[in-house]
This record gives sequence, structure tokens and C-alpha cells, in this order.
Amino acid sequence: MKRSKQLRGKIRHWRIRRKIHGTPERPRVCVHKSLKHIYITVLDDISREDGSVAILNLTTNSKSFKEDGKKSFRNITSAKRLGEMAGKSLLEKGIKEVVFDRGGYQYHGGVKAIAEAIRECGVKI
Repeated sequence: MKRSKQLRGKIRHWRIRRKIHGTPERPRVCVHKSLKHIYITVLDDISREDGSVAILNLTTNSKSFKEDGKKSFRNITSAKRLGEMAGKSLLEKGIKEVVFDRGGYQYHGGVKAIAEAIRECGVKI
């Protein structure tokens, strides 16, 4: 039986999620990509028993990104800008270390640009 591309991606993400967990001291930075946008969520998985607590949500689907007049925001330049915003926001909240969850995506292109931009801001991954 051949598995669909989406199912293979979910299996990769489940395999990654078995190994990493976000704590209040070292939360999990989760990346999600849609056809047009990139989403970053910073999560604490341990504080509540029934699920995760979102510490920070950022997306390219916001007014600050749409001022440029572009149609697609799922590229490396947008990913770098989003990663810089995430790094600065994490430092403002006093978070200096995070766990990076690539969400089943390959570590290249936009996902790599997000991770490098967060590192450049001074947050340890």
C-alpha cells in the first residue's frame, strides 16, 4: 500500500515529537508551512496535563508582512524575517534556550532560515 505524501509527513512529525518536548525553561519552537504562509508557535508541553500551552504565535499572515504587496510569503526572506521576530520576542520574554521542532519538514530552505535567524538573535537551539 502506497502512503500519500501528507501521511508520510505526519509519520515523520510523530517520530520527531516522540523524542522532543518543550518545558517552561526550554520551550518547543514548532514550524508549520501552508501553501502561502509560514507559522511559528512556541509551546510549553509540560505545564498542563491535557495539552500544550502556547507562549508565542507568529505568522507571515499579518499586516507587517502584507505591507510589501507580495502574494506569497513562503520564501526564505520571509522565513528569515519571521525567525528574527521570533528570536527578539523570545528574548523579551526571558527565554534563552529552545527546542526546535521542524514539523516533519526537511531542514533546508525556509526551515533552516528560521532556525539560523533565531540563533543569530542570541537564542540557543
